[in-house]
Amino acid sequence: QVQLDESGGGLVQAGGSLRLSCAASGRTFSSYAMGWFRQAPGKEREFVAAISRSGDATFYVDSVKGRFTISRDNAKNTVYLQMNSLKPEDTAVYYCAADRITTAQAMRAGRAPDAWGQGTLVTVSS
Repeated sequence: QVQLDESGGGLVQAGGSLRLSCAASGRTFSSYAMGWFRQAPGKEREFVAAISRSGDATFYVDSVKGRFTISRDNAKNTVYLQMNSLKPEDTAVYYCAADRITTAQAMRAGRAPDAWGQGTLVTVSS
């Protein structure tokens, strides 16, 4: 089972930017579809973005399209989430996720990945 370690969260003002990173253990990173999910206080966890194993396909929830960009570096076993034009409603714990079987498109459709990181808190102040 892959181990995931997120970093890059913090406090930022509305309109600002953050880049989240997720480092994965093991030598089979390129065989995993990767995703980012988030959970705001009092709300259910929701899909944010996903990327295919090769990185040639990406998927986003409508609320972050044009503001967030997911990318991966298979040589570094790392997936990123660049977040621009942040809004207070983006405040949440952000989780990195991985799955060897499901696709990135399936993650967007609601398929829960098998492996999860511990989460990193993003707080956007107004």
